[in-house]
Amino acid sequence: MSIFYDRQQELEKYEFMMGEARGRLAVTLDALTDALILVGQHGVYCASNRNPMVPALDLQAVLANITGAKELVSSVMEKLRLEKEAAE
Repeated sequence: MSIFYDRQQELEKYEFMMGEARGRLAVTLDALTDALILVGQHGVYCASNRNPMVPALDLQAVLANITGAKELVSSVMEKLRLEKEAAE
């Protein structure tokens, strides 16, 4: 399924409130947050052999990349917001 179909109502809501680009980025952040939650839950059951208090190394890499992606999307949203305010 396409994200445009799966999250159609969210997309419509956020695009209406924030504009097309920022609305889609907001839904992207929500999707990344959902992925972080799922990986985090999985990490509870797949602990590192060396240190059972942390997730396995592959899950740590996935968590780090998703977190980094969220930071990038957030920075783009902030830049768009500042540009919009400067134009007004």
